[in-house]
Amino acid sequence: MPSSDLDQQCVDTLRFLSVDMVQQADSGHPGLPLGAAPMAYVLWTRFLKHRPDDPSWADRDRFVLSAGHGSALLYSLLHLTGYDLPLGDIQRFRQWGSKAPGHPERGHTPGVEVTTGPLGQGFANAVGMAVGEAQLAARYNREGHTVVDHRTWVIASDGDLMEGVAAEAASLAGHLKLGKLICLYDNNAVTLSAGTDMSFSEDRAKRFEAYGWQTINVDNGNDLDAIDAALAAARDETGRPTLILVRTHLGFGSPLQDSFKAHGSPLGADNVKKTKAALGWPAEPPFLIPEAALAHFREALQRGQEAQAAWNASIDAYTQAQPQLARELAQRLRGELPAGWDADIPIFPADAKGMATRVAGGKVMNAIAAHLPALTGGSADLDPSTHTALKGLGDFNPVSPPGGKDCEGSDAGGWSYAGRNVHFGVREHAMGAIVNGMAAHGGFIAYGSTFLIFSDYMRPPIRLAALSGLHVVHVFTHDSLALGEDGPTHQPVEQLASLRALPEVTLLRPADANETAVAWRIAVETRDRPVLLALTRQDVATLDRGRYASAEGVRRGAYLLCDTDPASPPALILIASGSEVGLITAAAEKLAAEGIAVRCVSMPSWDLFEAQPQAYRDEVLPPAVTARLAVELGVRQGWDRYVGPDGDMLGIERFGASAPAGELLARYGFTVEAVVDRAKRLLG
Repeated sequence: MPSSDLDQQCVDTLRFLSVDMVQQADSGHPGLPLGAAPMAYVLWTRFLKHRPDDPSWADRDRFVLSAGHGSALLYSLLHLTGYDLPLGDIQRFRQWGSKAPGHPERGHTPGVEVTTGPLGQGFANAVGMAVGEAQLAARYNREGHTVVDHRTWVIASDGDLMEGVAAEAASLAGHLKLGKLICLYDNNAVTLSAGTDMSFSEDRAKRFEAYGWQTINVDNGNDLDAIDAALAAARDETGRPTLILVRTHLGFGSPLQDSFKAHGSPLGADNVKKTKAALGWPAEPPFLIPEAALAHFREALQRGQEAQAAWNASIDAYTQAQPQLARELAQRLRGELPAGWDADIPIFPADAKGMATRVAGGKVMNAIAAHLPALTGGSADLDPSTHTALKGLGDFNPVSPPGGKDCEGSDAGGWSYAGRNVHFGVREHAMGAIVNGMAAHGGFIAYGSTFLIFSDYMRPPIRLAALSGLHVVHVFTHDSLALGEDGPTHQPVEQLASLRALPEVTLLRPADANETAVAWRIAVETRDRPVLLALTRQDVATLDRGRYASAEGVRRGAYLLCDTDPASPPALILIASGSEVGLITAAAEKLAAEGIAVRCVSMPSWDLFEAQPQAYRDEVLPPAVTARLAVELGVRQGWDRYVGPDGDMLGIERFGASAPAGELLARYGFTVEAVVDRAKRLLG
């Protein structure tokens, strides 16, 4: 489609709405919008399938501004095409209460798919969205009925492509041949503090080609026809993701063009006037939107309505032809749980030997997965250790060639995009961001798994999941130094405390197999935040629930497991999470034999406990009982709130060591005798 004067006016409208936003706020990033507006314009007016007045339409294309610092450009696009983002909010860019915050925030601004800003995260989220589209399409589309058919588009910066998480995600996307993933790379050769010649000199096209991507160069970022042709070629490539390298100029048209000074600061009033003059734009008024440009952008409303109407008709036909699949798809897209999803969750009998909670978790997951098609995910190459493979439910991977063999580890029965086991490879950071993208796409309860120690590699996407209210599940196994011989590099000490510090996250560390089953119920039922499960490598006893309280108490975060003398008020409260619950119950028996009334409290989740009414918390931890001992294989940090000034905590304030688990526990003082001795000291 040849470009026109109207096209250029629309591009400049995007540019100067963005510039005026930043200037009025006296804060923001004007450089990217000035340079990237042409590619954004062509994408949003000629290729992007969306409906601005129904931003959650299921078969819309997904757009991710991975370079979230350029948020002013996205807000300009959203306002102009008709999303619920009034001009008044744009004029209050970066101000309290505005729908136009400093970086895009999912759930805050209509049309923002994912929260971006930390570079590389949005790119990796987009890979997850493309995985989501491919999996749903493979499961639900049938001959003559294509009801899942959309693309994921990204605008990424130099900084995005420098980040390791983007490299991890790009590598996996190429392997998976995600042909509906298209990234426009704003190749302006400038970062926040310098030109890329100081830090970024590899051939990006060759790197992505090596990953398995199609690459297309656009030498002039202002050439709308060349951008149009590149996007069309990317759309037509179905066997590979595409990177379009668009040579742009940071701060195009301004006196600061091609300087890092245009990246993250307002141009200044004088430079704004000079930039508008250079590009033939009126100096006044600010926030000018020519009527012809607005009318052209608002054509997106009609296109979107027509596209959705056509999709609705296809859904109606599909429902007639495939009623069961149609019901299942609709339920998934609404985020509803099917009836009986938890019918086969096992109840584990009392067993002194018991099993590792990672093993119990695997049994529970597989019982759930058979009835819950939305449960999809995998591990960072650790399925045999984390026990998170969904048996018999296939591997998510390009269809194998004739005679090809199945991937190992999932008992898959074949490769295809319909498979529900995602092999992330040794890419923990990307795994976290990709499952975020799957959750943001919709239709999934996405999970990832690795060892608890490697949650450190995943903290940015966990934090963004919490900030975005994304329902993802992370299974972290090998949750203490009891993993043994692998030593301090693999033994988590501070990770539980670190993850508990995150707002809007539910962390559960179950004590036995039945607590693990309840924890998984909570993980599935939670809708508005990430859920983290910390599970053991070592076997732990399955508690006799005829003797101890029901594991349903996990739902309240902490619960009264037992009183050794129900007829008397406790003299001492022992509190523990996870594997250490078995330790405190054994210690309580010894103390009870000496006539000491002990209360045992299992506390698998601080945040769920904190959400309970104060009356319940006081019931579990009576304020009058000040002799309290917490026991956990981790640092003390945070436990003071529960043990109080007169209490104590048996924890670990140093790194672990390489030795068999039993010897480590003894040397670090995690024995029944040590707990008894510590408790007696509290009692004087």
